This record gives sequence, C-alpha cells and structure tokens, in this order.
Amino acid sequence: MEIVVDDLSGRRIAAFLEEHVREMRSLTPPESKHALDLDGLRVPEVTFWSVLDGDAVVGCGALRELDAGHAELKSMRTSSARQRSGIASRLLEHILTEAGRAGVARISLETGSAEFFRPARMLYRKFGFDSCEPFGDYRPDPHSVFMTRTL
Repeated sequence: MEIVVDDLSGRRIAAFLEEHVREMRSLTPPESKHALDLDGLRVPEVTFWSVLDGDAVVGCGALRELDAGHAELKSMRTSSARQRSGIASRLLEHILTEAGRAGVARISLETGSAEFFRPARMLYRKFGFDSCEPFGDYRPDPHSVFMTRTL
C-alpha cells in the first residue's frame, strides 16, 4: 500500500468519492451534509491523499487549511471491503505527520453523531482528538460531532 498526494483527476478516485458523497447523503439530512465533492476538494487550500493498493483506491483523506496554523480533516474514507484493516489509522497518522511538517498547530474535524460514525469517532479519539465546539463556518447541529487536537 502507498499513500500519495492525489490531484483528483483519475477515474477511480472520482468514483470512490462519488460513492462517499452518495453514502453520506443517504445517512445525513441535506442541511447536515458536509462531505465535499470533487469540485470542493479541488481548491488550493486542500491537500488530498489517496491510499492505493496496486491500482485500487482503498482509502482517502484530505486536509483543508482554515487559517494560519489551523486545518480541518476532511473526506476520510476506507473502502467497505477494507474497513478495520488499519488503513484509516495509517492514513490518519500520515496526515498528522504531514500537517505537522507544514506548520499546522491544530487540526479539527466534523463527523456524524449517528451510530454509523461511531468507529470514526473512536479512531479520532485514539489519535488524541477531543470534543470541541463548532469551528469555522459550522454551527451546532445534532447530527454533527466536532473534534480537535493540537500537534
């Protein structure tokens, strides 16, 4: 497996992200959906990584710069067939390391409050993220959990 910065131009990552957005829309009310589509990820303030196993995309994640020293973790996903195989931990560790190298002092995230998102919340807690108030443009939402950690 390898983790690579991805320019989001490939068919496989487009399909992988389309499935992600479709799944998030099926689980979350429209006013609470914060998953970014391809256009939302193709902006200068976002760095996007794909996890590849040969030619297959098995995971992804992104970091969006919010302001000097503060970034948001976005679009963390592992393929359904590879969940609970360590991909998300390896990717999150990689993103945290790269963020630190880039001078990021704090990373925050929004994830769902439903049971479906419990494994994600557990992963983030394992990596030192704690609950926090909404940040950036987010507002309080019963369908969202906000977390943050310093580097």
